[in-house]
Amino acid sequence: MKLIATNKKAYHDYFIISTFEAGIMLVGQEVKSIRLGHTNLKDSFITFKDGEAYIKNMHISHYKDATLETIDEKRSRKLLLNRSEINKLIIKTKEKGFTCVPLKVYLKDNLVKIEIALAKGKHLFDKKQVLAEKDIERDTQRLLKKYKYSK
Repeated sequence: MKLIATNKKAYHDYFIISTFEAGIMLVGQEVKSIRLGHTNLKDSFITFKDGEAYIKNMHISHYKDATLETIDEKRSRKLLLNRSEINKLIIKTKEKGFTCVPLKVYLKDNLVKIEIALAKGKHLFDKKQVLAEKDIERDTQRLLKKYKYSK
């Protein structure tokens, strides 16, 4: 598995409830561009229409050596999921506070895969609490390391 891109903002803004692996329908030049690492998940999100899942605002840069016409870099792309997974995600996202966000784009056996997550939004006080916990954990690790080397 070769990691291409991650959505760091998703981990900051949401509590990740569960994750799913999905395929993504791409054009050939988009696959080549992704293999070069020219993709960004920063403001992308997942929507559902007619029982199908789509990713919107996923930026895939234009492949410089492409001979075909240019394709919109932020077009909607269909996600390939099982019917049961799509139904589960549709039901959960209709509940208040839940959404579906992309987390990672990676290559698995030469196929482009995307990891999506069912997530619940964090409030400002949740974000502050998580940052405080990280600071405490970092300080304890620093002290343990210092204690370990002082012996």
